[in-house]
Amino acid sequence: MTSDNKDSKLDYKKAGVDVEAGYELVDKIKPFVKNTKRPEILSGLGSFSALSRIPSHIKNPLLVTCTDGVGTKIEIAKIENKFENIGIDLVAMCVNDLIVCGAEPLLFLDYYVTDKLQVDIASKVIEGIAEGCILANCSLVGGETAEHPGSFPENSFDLAGFSLGVVDEEEMIGMDGPKNGDILIGVSSSGFHSNGFSLIRKVLKDFNVPLTQEIKGETLGTILLKPTNIYVQEVLSLKKIIKINSIAHITGGGFYENIPRMLNEFQIANISFDFKDWPAFNCFNWIREIAEISEENMLRTFNCGIGLVIAISPEDEEIALGTLNQSDFFAKTIGIVGEGEGNEPILNFV
Repeated sequence: MTSDNKDSKLDYKKAGVDVEAGYELVDKIKPFVKNTKRPEILSGLGSFSALSRIPSHIKNPLLVTCTDGVGTKIEIAKIENKFENIGIDLVAMCVNDLIVCGAEPLLFLDYYVTDKLQVDIASKVIEGIAEGCILANCSLVGGETAEHPGSFPENSFDLAGFSLGVVDEEEMIGMDGPKNGDILIGVSSSGFHSNGFSLIRKVLKDFNVPLTQEIKGETLGTILLKPTNIYVQEVLSLKKIIKINSIAHITGGGFYENIPRMLNEFQIANISFDFKDWPAFNCFNWIREIAEISEENMLRTFNCGIGLVIAISPEDEEIALGTLNQSDFFAKTIGIVGEGEGNEPILNFV
């Protein structure tokens, strides 16, 4: 065999995968990950799998799982060169689904895929994931960072998250659904959260809107990258003092897709809604006006200012509103559950 044999000069890095960058990333994120560790977690960063005990205060544990991503919001982060917040988004989109059934988030894993690993960007994303885990009181126990040269777009990356939670079977939310006569409380969103960005990006392009444009003193880039609210602590606190009958997490599909999911068959949710009532009004009003989007299509696409809808008995309304409005979020009664006329849940605006 001659010394100039081409195959002898090939290695993994020349094929497009830089394992040294991967090692550098692990070293860089160790402090973030360490700060998220719950006492139940037995394994450390770098293990092939994660080990966890069930929290001792949960007597009849049920495991709850979910997975999600942040969609094309990543493209806005790339333009703005700001990556921490989308890590929070990734956690939020998962743990907010867990909390709908009353589950306490226990652990979180992420999947980061790119054509070529840029350690600084990846570490900022994972720093945000760790911050989201701290807000949700769950442990970042690991994940996967993958380089896919030649099969993934250049200078790009995507994210997916997976979360495991646990709930006491006797304290689950939503198993029986809401009762007719239950009131519906909306809890404010921070803005667009992580949904509708394909439409948002099309509006930016079609109407030639720069991300530097200001709306009420904030640039559009800042508004679009506000992280998704994490509602875990608020719901867990509220369920300790009142009975929550059902919850809807308002994500892609807006009101029309998500509110009926919290109802039973033959029920109707009568909703009273005004954009101006909610702190995130300015960002939704911007896109509604510039693109002339109808209110119905807004409500079919975005959260429109409400990230969570909670169904409770009317006698608990004052306690619930008082508790929620003492948090970082604004809450208001937006409707009532009634008996429908068909054989499927219906959303009705009054």
